Amino acid sequence: MATPKIPTVDLTPFFKEGYEDEKRKIIDSITKACCEYGFFQIVNHGVPLDLTSQALKVSKKFFESPNDAKLKCSPLPNAPVPAGYNKKPNPSYEFNEFLIMLPPGSDFNIFPENPPEFRQVMEELFSQFLKIGMVVERILSECLGLPPCVLKEFNDDRSWDFLIAIFYLPATEKERIGANPHKDVSCFTIVLQDKVAGLEVEKDGEWILIAPQPGALVVNIGDALQVLTNDKFKSPRHRVVRPNGRSRNSFAFFHNLSGDKWIQPLPQFTKEIVEPPKYRPFLYKEYLQKRRESKSKNVTRLEDEITISHYAVPEE
Repeated sequence: MATPKIPTVDLTPFFKEGYEDEKRKIIDSITKACCEYGFFQIVNHGVPLDLTSQALKVSKKFFESPNDAKLKCSPLPNAPVPAGYNKKPNPSYEFNEFLIMLPPGSDFNIFPENPPEFRQVMEELFSQFLKIGMVVERILSECLGLPPCVLKEFNDDRSWDFLIAIFYLPATEKERIGANPHKDVSCFTIVLQDKVAGLEVEKDGEWILIAPQPGALVVNIGDALQVLTNDKFKSPRHRVVRPNGRSRNSFAFFHNLSGDKWIQPLPQFTKEIVEPPKYRPFLYKEYLQKRRESKSKNVTRLEDEITISHYAVPEE
């Protein structure tokens, strides 16, 4: 295991007027992290700690409930995203259960009767992640030297965001992987971990543990932002290793782009710096669909999974 190098940044200055020197230092640190690792952690982010604690507790209670109770929350057959309770099929190369939530008010959301506070807590957590997501988006725009409106133009419709509550089973003698190595389809992803370690990012062939920190959220760059920046920011390969003798709970909030947007490298990272685009244009919802279909086939090899390399421009 490599020595952890993922930075943790304090976002306090971004909730105040002034503090330009402190903001610049944070922006420089995040920029370096996004170019090298695609991951960083944030503290003092504005998401109430009592809410994150309660969310982890009610999530754990739900996943520890009887199977028949969980299956009542199975996705509707016509849902565009399988909102509700899901479990990896057996056999599977991943060992986890999860519940997907679309934006509050969606007709496709399905919540359990128990714990009774589950829905209220999840909807509040979604709203808080949406707020901090907008803050992170503005910070990343500054990191990239972009006007705030540029990234916002790609996600003016927030209905494509979704939140996943994930439960990882304890490791067995034969299998320790909870989530196979993969990259996210999002613009970026915000992760809430419990106290049990397991999230790792790959760097130069080594796996770096992203250790849980009290009050911290993890942010990782997704495929969409890697394409928009023409590979300046990296969508990192990451995985979850299941702990011995303990289950693990987490949440992942996918700050996506609008599905009807065409995605391609921005001119700020191509024409304006005389660099050829590394990706051809594609419709974002087309990529989401291809990734979902790839996942549903339960592929076990990374080379068999659809990734943004599907849209890569061949080198001359």
